[in-house]
Amino acid sequence: MALVVLDQPAELATGGTFAIGEIIQETLGSNPALPFVWYVVDSEEKAREGMDKRDFYGAVVLPVDLSTGLLSLATSSPIHPNVKLITNEGMSTQASTVVTQSLGQALKMINEELSHQLLTQIGQQKEHIPVETAKAFITPMNVQEEVMHSPGGNNASGSAPALLTQIMWIGSLVTGIVLFLAGKKVVDTGSRRWRVSALQAIVGLVIVSFSSGFTIWMATSWYGMEMADAGATWLFLWLVGAAFFLLQSSLLNWIGFRAMPLLVLLMFFSIPLLNMAPEFLPQTTRDWIYSWTPLRFAAGGLREVMYFGGLDAASSNTSVLWGVIGGSLVLLLASGFKAGRSTDAVPTSVTVG
Repeated sequence: MALVVLDQPAELATGGTFAIGEIIQETLGSNPALPFVWYVVDSEEKAREGMDKRDFYGAVVLPVDLSTGLLSLATSSPIHPNVKLITNEGMSTQASTVVTQSLGQALKMINEELSHQLLTQIGQQKEHIPVETAKAFITPMNVQEEVMHSPGGNNASGSAPALLTQIMWIGSLVTGIVLFLAGKKVVDTGSRRWRVSALQAIVGLVIVSFSSGFTIWMATSWYGMEMADAGATWLFLWLVGAAFFLLQSSLLNWIGFRAMPLLVLLMFFSIPLLNMAPEFLPQTTRDWIYSWTPLRFAAGGLREVMYFGGLDAASSNTSVLWGVIGGSLVLLLASGFKAGRSTDAVPTSVTVG
């Protein structure tokens, strides 16, 4: 979380200073009930830039006139300062909900404490408090909530990247199994393995390109999913499907159907993690599953493409997927040169004279 403290201390009539911004900063940072790590930045613009770069799940901005505005509540011209609570919803809907609920409640409690203290102080100075002044003290600060990088409508509450990833994993797995079985039959008829492996890769990538495009068209046309750039989303989804297909096919070609339990278990353990903020995961899960599963890079890249500005925002995840494509393609083509098993060999007849 980013914390922007712009508040300037106000001079008191008694000669001291009133710096409520520092008090709120200390309160938020020392509250063990808030599950946040705070980073103090010196401007709202830097906080927004950090959210654009996926560095922060949200930000709290304390305005310049916070202390001055609170002191003005006892005057004839009260000013209610506006505290901003900004959530980075596109980064994680789950984390955004936690930020809104936890900080909303914390700021409400701070508001109530300020109201109590101000009413006590003014009550000690005056025997009677005007009704308008009392009303102004009920809610000293206005809390303005703002959402950045909203997923938009019909995006399954921000879960669309995980759903698209799951669809591409299952679809590419079905494609890989069909082409693997077809390739075995072609090899059994006497065709060279390396030609079959090369053709398997080409046909699979063509199918993935059509299926990813159809998935995007279906999501936007049938279900009304909002996409800032459908073309960029299709390109990245093709990249995801290509990485999945080549990875799955290379394993199938090398170890056969014994790869199926591995691929199913990988999907089974990975999919529940895709919509969760990594900070909410147990350390063991982060180290042993989340850190390397290809589904995580696919879902993260789709989230960046769909909610954070297109392909340029997904450069790191794109590099990882291109690495998976390159390594898996080499393994898939290399499987065409492996020695065939005896059960795969074409039987020959022997005539005894």
